[in-house]
Amino acid sequence: MSAASNLRSEDQFLCCICLDVFTDPVSTPCGHNFCKNCISQHWDLNQSCQCPMCKETFNTRPQLRVNTFISEMVAQFRREAQQKASSSSSEQQAAKPGEVPCDVCTGTRLKALKSCLVCQTSYCQTHLEPHLTKEAPKRHQLIDAVENLEGRMCTKHDKLFEAELKRVQHYAVDVTLDPDTAHPKLILSDDGKQVFDSDVWKNLPDNPERFSQYVCVLGEQSFSSGRFYFEVQVKGKTDWTLGVARESINRKGKIIARPQDGFWTVWLRNENEYKACAGPSVRLCLQPGPEKVGVFVDYEDGLVSFYDVGAAALIYSFTGCSFTHKLHPFFGPSLNDGGKNSAPLIICPVNQTESIND
Repeated sequence: MSAASNLRSEDQFLCCICLDVFTDPVSTPCGHNFCKNCISQHWDLNQSCQCPMCKETFNTRPQLRVNTFISEMVAQFRREAQQKASSSSSEQQAAKPGEVPCDVCTGTRLKALKSCLVCQTSYCQTHLEPHLTKEAPKRHQLIDAVENLEGRMCTKHDKLFEAELKRVQHYAVDVTLDPDTAHPKLILSDDGKQVFDSDVWKNLPDNPERFSQYVCVLGEQSFSSGRFYFEVQVKGKTDWTLGVARESINRKGKIIARPQDGFWTVWLRNENEYKACAGPSVRLCLQPGPEKVGVFVDYEDGLVSFYDVGAAALIYSFTGCSFTHKLHPFFGPSLNDGGKNSAPLIICPVNQTESIND
């Protein structure tokens, strides 16, 4: 039994759709295994029931039941991983000269085992634990502990980010702009995919849904569970705000774009000043800036992430959010600024050829 245990690795228990350890593993008739929720959503989003691994198509949708054998194997793997982590933690020592110390420890800092290129932080075994057990940090990029983390970043050619982007693109939804919420100065395209500020105030009904002070608009679609993703072209703009907002937000008075007021957004101001509106805001170093921004929400996990689609790089993540209301995509094209910011925000179709389905 111990010999078999030593042969087990995480790769044996990864779902190829979510790239995470199986949750409620099920087997398809062709013999491949997936998380029950992952394969169910995959089939919900596609016209045919096809295996993502071998591409075999099933004439009728298979009835899926949890594979108890694999489920027990996964449970045992998790227990062994936890025990190994606990054992390693007890053997830790304070960092010596020349070694990388943990950035989270206070007082006598322990020796760091890993550094995260997303968090730009080095961790001892104890503080590394969320990256091994929690869903969102598990997809961050860990390397052996090093100093000068910024010098190790390569956002243009970072392949864990390419995989991460492909994973979230799997949850792409069709988003259209809601004209009943649009500020009177905004121009919306007939297909509901583009918006810009016209500098002309149109005579529109001041219905309760409409923004009256800030030039912004919501998406028609609302979400109160699950995961969703959409992409917006921001090329040519000097100012913009993007993200998601609670359905119950204030639309008539002053808006403060921060999570405590129901907004999870990032913005650009003055051509090159990027911030995450986290309350207080977080300055973002994005050079060059994105031409297309991807927005991903995991409602149950309390996660809102923004991606530079062209660079396949993570821009910023709001984590630990508590969602209790419907969420809508949020679009702020900002003022025309005498033509300097006249380019529209454009909701783009997600390039399915780069999705996790391939």
